[in-house]
Amino acid sequence: MNLVDLRRTTDDRLGGTIRVVLGVLFVMTGVMKLVVPTLAEAWSGQLIAAGLPFYTLSRLSVPYVEMAAGALLLVGVYARVVGTVVIGIMIVATYVHLVVDDPSLFPLQPSEPVIPITVAILTAYILWRGAGAWSSDLRVSSDGGSAS
Repeated sequence: MNLVDLRRTTDDRLGGTIRVVLGVLFVMTGVMKLVVPTLAEAWSGQLIAAGLPFYTLSRLSVPYVEMAAGALLLVGVYARVVGTVVIGIMIVATYVHLVVDDPSLFPLQPSEPVIPITVAILTAYILWRGAGAWSSDLRVSSDGGSAS
């Protein structure tokens, strides 16, 4: 699969809507982890409680990765590549939800992995169908926007 195939998509409004919603979600979560003290503390606590390696690197970099992924999803550029990153983040998030048993570390969501699993399923649609409507990928699809 080459880069052109990775960007190939159709004028799929469901895919476009999912992509935009996920983009907003990721920009917001990244920003909140950086600027809302209560959420930054919860994020830090989740990393520690889950025993994830590279604590400092994760605590500092993941919010920026989430914001970048969200911005790229909003624009709809290389949505399948970004979707792969999102799936990776959601796998780790699901793990965190499963091993951390302190509900206070999940102030805006259930402690069960409902949100990460839902996001992963929605992202799988983007991986399958592409960026969809209103995307940069649609504009550059070499054959007028039809999926292969």
